[in-house]
Amino acid sequence: MSIEVGAKLKGKVSGITNFGAFIDLGGGKTGLVHISEVSDGFVKDINEVLKVGDEVTVLVTTVGNDGKIGLSIRKAVDKPKEERREFPKKDFQRPNTKKPFVKNQNQNSNANNASGKQDFDSLMSSFLKDSDDRLSTLRRSTEGKRGGRGGRRN
Repeated sequence: MSIEVGAKLKGKVSGITNFGAFIDLGGGKTGLVHISEVSDGFVKDINEVLKVGDEVTVLVTTVGNDGKIGLSIRKAVDKPKEERREFPKKDFQRPNTKKPFVKNQNQNSNANNASGKQDFDSLMSSFLKDSDDRLSTLRRSTEGKRGGRGGRRN
């Protein structure tokens, strides 16, 4: 008896472990159904789903060179295909927000950049000053305490 990947076979549960169930396929062949392939839902204890001697239909998922046969009960069950609902496509128009091209743009942008740079520099200096103030306050509050993060102790 040749076992090929994708074949559906009838088998009998011959043994149960904590990681799956061994299925006797007949002709001296045995395969393993991993616990994740027993049911569509979560299976905490395989003994609640399968018992030794149960007859099951399995799908052959893998056949290894060493003779190991991987099986799935979950994939062997024929499920009706879910109906795909078609949603009508809505016509979406992107608003036209493009700015018109101005030929002498370079002269205007240089003036804006100078004031923009000045604004940036003032923002950066106020940020650095504020940051230094916060760091010094933090250092003062943690220096004297035990377990401070590397603060000096006198």
